[in-house]
Amino acid sequence: MTAKMIYKTFSASDIESFKPAMKIGMLATINDEGLPHLTLLSSLQASSPTQLTFGQFTEGLSKGFIKRNPKTAFLIMTLQKEVWRGKATFTHTAKSGPEYEMYNNIPMFRYNAYFGVHTVYYLDLVEHYGKQNLPMGNIIQAAVKTMIARNLARRPAPRPVLNLWTQELMNKVDNLKFMAYISDDGYPLIIPVIQAQAASSERIIFSTSAYGDELAVIPEGVPMALFGMTLNMEDVLVRGTYRGIRSIGGFRCGVLDVDWVYNSMPPVPGQIYPPLELEPVTVFTTVSSS
Repeated sequence: MTAKMIYKTFSASDIESFKPAMKIGMLATINDEGLPHLTLLSSLQASSPTQLTFGQFTEGLSKGFIKRNPKTAFLIMTLQKEVWRGKATFTHTAKSGPEYEMYNNIPMFRYNAYFGVHTVYYLDLVEHYGKQNLPMGNIIQAAVKTMIARNLARRPAPRPVLNLWTQELMNKVDNLKFMAYISDDGYPLIIPVIQAQAASSERIIFSTSAYGDELAVIPEGVPMALFGMTLNMEDVLVRGTYRGIRSIGGFRCGVLDVDWVYNSMPPVPGQIYPPLELEPVTVFTTVSSS
């Protein structure tokens, strides 16, 4: 995105492109500690030229974060590898209305006997940067460079932050990965980093051959979140400190030292690292058979 075009409204073509349920929707929020958080929201779409919506059918951290800090960033990617990114401000929720009816008439929810959309979230568009094609040539080149750098940079890690499953997810080059950090205006910003791979059990690196101009302006030392997912909708969220761009094996790579890992998959999302202590159950509820 060397020459960033800024748009304040979505076109009719944009809105139509966001409608299919089969797409990638990412929302970046800010947690209560002021750190970036990333959530997969396939229901994310535009309800008008200046408004985005998404439907809530599962619980998760982001719904609370967005209510306490309304500044968000979004990314929508179609099956044709067309990408829209931008910033939006959360305004309100609704449990009825045209968007509520629309979401619950989508086949995924209309014919689901167990759950449907119970709340619709509304966000006002701040800006977006137009439709961009995912730069697959640059991404493939970056993935190869990252793989070589990862093999050259392998070193024992003192902390087992990333378990084997998470490392394997990150290291598969055709899995999707997106990172977010908080920009100077207080809004998060999302950048695709499909080339990202785990160099150790506590470090993720990514070549700057793709989206290098955007990666180059990220300040060293900022908190960064990175979301990895398979096309089978397996995913994991990690967060840590961005160490800037370094030369690894002769390749320029961004470096993220991870100190927090979160399982965002249903049915039970939860923190993986640092591990949480188990707490005994002390309150029991009696269920009546009547």
